[in-house]
Amino acid sequence: MQGKRGGADAGNKTIVMGMLERRGTVRTKVISDRKKKTMEPIIREHIAEGSQLMTDEFQTGWWTPEEFEHQAVNHLESYVQGNCHTNGMENFWALLKRGIHGTYVSVEPYHLFRYVDEQAFRYNNRGPMTDSDRFRLVMRMIVGKRLTYKELTGKEGETAEAF
Repeated sequence: MQGKRGGADAGNKTIVMGMLERRGTVRTKVISDRKKKTMEPIIREHIAEGSQLMTDEFQTGWWTPEEFEHQAVNHLESYVQGNCHTNGMENFWALLKRGIHGTYVSVEPYHLFRYVDEQAFRYNNRGPMTDSDRFRLVMRMIVGKRLTYKELTGKEGETAEAF
């Protein structure tokens, strides 16, 4: 049996890509696979050319060395190598997993992006902001938006079956 990131059970997992700017915000996206053609456009959209990319040892060859300075830390050897570490992103993943397993218990892959977005919002709005500040911010953001039950359950466009 192989490890959790590419092992025997990797085929039944939904992939979430995450990027964290040091002392900045986290950006996440549920993606279909870890191939370059899937990841590269997302990276180009969110990361400025010339930036330093710091990944763990499981990078998949998606970075372009001439556009980005890339460093990888091998977690089998250490978690920090000089200024290279992924501790901030690992913290985000731990908070996300704790929320899913502890609060929500089970999440359907269809809805995963919503839970990931919620955790990214919480992470990006932590610090001096209180729970009531976050609540007011959310209320201001939803004005004029509507989510129907059919959209929420993925049944939009379906028709009722006759018995």
